[in-house]
Amino acid sequence: MNMPVLKTEQSIKAAMPSAEVLRITPSKPNVVQTKLMPALRDLAATILPPLVMIVLLLTVWQILCMKPGATLPSPTKIWSEAYDLIVDPFFVAGPQDIGLGWRVLISLQRVAIGYGFAAVIGIMLGTIIGQSVWAMRGLDPIFQVLRTISPLAWLPISLAAFRDSQPSAIFVIFITSVWPIIINTAVGIRNIPQDYRNVARVLRLNHLEFFWKIMIPSAAPYIFTGLRIGIGLSWLAIVAAEMLTGGVGIGFFIWDAWNSSRLSDIVVALIYIGVVGFVLDRIVAFIATIVTRGTSAN
Repeated sequence: MNMPVLKTEQSIKAAMPSAEVLRITPSKPNVVQTKLMPALRDLAATILPPLVMIVLLLTVWQILCMKPGATLPSPTKIWSEAYDLIVDPFFVAGPQDIGLGWRVLISLQRVAIGYGFAAVIGIMLGTIIGQSVWAMRGLDPIFQVLRTISPLAWLPISLAAFRDSQPSAIFVIFITSVWPIIINTAVGIRNIPQDYRNVARVLRLNHLEFFWKIMIPSAAPYIFTGLRIGIGLSWLAIVAAEMLTGGVGIGFFIWDAWNSSRLSDIVVALIYIGVVGFVLDRIVAFIATIVTRGTSAN
């Protein structure tokens, strides 16, 4: 009778699969799971809540305004009555009959000029006030009084001074938006750490070098806060000024639509104004993020 042959240790090891065979090769990370899916989740978390709220508001608006005798137009009525303004914002049918896109661009040109002057002069005056105690004591009370004046209250003065609607509207933009830039710049300059000033003295920086290398980078967050407030006030001021000065801007369009009882056109113009104002604020905020990151890194 044949007995089973006992395998030796060497034969058992030889029969066993090697460690290289049993080693599990790690799989490469999936690009969709590691990058695409988190990005899609972040995008959905950003976009979905506003979309849900917009749909909810439009639904409530439609229900309230679809009743007989409603004084305001419903969203469906606005779509049917102002279809051309919505789908084609850049049409040109005559000197005064142009799309809302062109009207917004005309208003933005005035805002760019007035706001540009306000930014330059506001930063310069804010720097002087922040650096000089006597300038602060002398000018700050005057600025605090002037900044409370309504933009429309400046319009008759500007019309009397310039005798033209175009420079008058630009002046109203300037005088409305310059105050927050001055005040925030002055606050930022006053809050420059004393250590920075001491370093400037050690390095013997002249006034221009101290302005560009110490003052502006240190006060940049305050300055851009004033610039963001100023751009919003500029957009508000141009709409109010154009209602009275005329022309082809977005403000005059609203006033003309009111005189013609075109409420649907007014609602569409208001949406344009809100979207453009939001975009302007985001642009200034984006520039502020880049500049302040650079200054903090330096």
